[in-house]
Amino acid sequence: MKILMIGATGKFAGLVLPQLKKHGHQVTALVQDGNKGKQTLENGADEFVTGDLYDPVTLKNAATGIEGVFHIIPAFNREVEAGLNMVKAAQEAGVTKFVFSSVYHTSLSLANHAEKRPTEEALYRSNMDYTILQPAMYMQMLQQSWQAAKQSGEIMMPYSKDSKMAYVDYRDVAEAAALAMTDTRLSYGTFELASPGMFSRVDLAELMSKKSGKTIVAKDMPVDEWAKEVKIPPGELREGLITMNKEYDQYGFSGGNALVLETILGRHAHTVPQFINELD
Repeated sequence: MKILMIGATGKFAGLVLPQLKKHGHQVTALVQDGNKGKQTLENGADEFVTGDLYDPVTLKNAATGIEGVFHIIPAFNREVEAGLNMVKAAQEAGVTKFVFSSVYHTSLSLANHAEKRPTEEALYRSNMDYTILQPAMYMQMLQQSWQAAKQSGEIMMPYSKDSKMAYVDYRDVAEAAALAMTDTRLSYGTFELASPGMFSRVDLAELMSKKSGKTIVAKDMPVDEWAKEVKIPPGELREGLITMNKEYDQYGFSGGNALVLETILGRHAHTVPQFINELD
């Protein structure tokens, strides 16, 4: 299948590209900046095309001659517009398969969850064969915390160290996305994807201590203090992240049922302890 892929240069979505190639698909990477095209080719894409998620004309041109689309939306950045534009462009171009990497628990009121619902709804109303993947918090986000913890002996995030969080290894999500593109088993399905269990930062500190051979301690950082330290300018991204972390502080990120993911993959999902044990 000839696939238009969004996110081919991304830290997370970029994991989908090798899976699509492994399953024999031809991949055209969508890049906003043509200078990043070479990177997509080095990562394994067959070709690239320039386009802008906020410019429908460029998206329709990019989708012309395409059979399938893999879409992921940048968080807190006009998400509804970026999602609906791509769905409409795909429909108008005659795309037959659309795989959308959405988010766990889209019923939450958080902006980065709620703003993905219109894209999901548009797919339900489309004439395309769709698969919607709803991944929990990406384990890959722990890599930065691990590097900092090795240096400081602390793992610190802007919500309570006791909040329990559901995770998923995005490599597993990438494999599920490729499977959705390859056969019809996942057609017209919406799937919450998580690895087994929930983990607090105290749990993570214990796992990282075991991995490193030295004591790593879980610490809290008030979200307002964090926002000042990371120097994110005022706007949708800053406000969205502050609200999200306040939610995590109070309620955590509930989930951790791996039944759906493991059924799709036909194997055990990668676990948080396994992921941490693999870190360098």
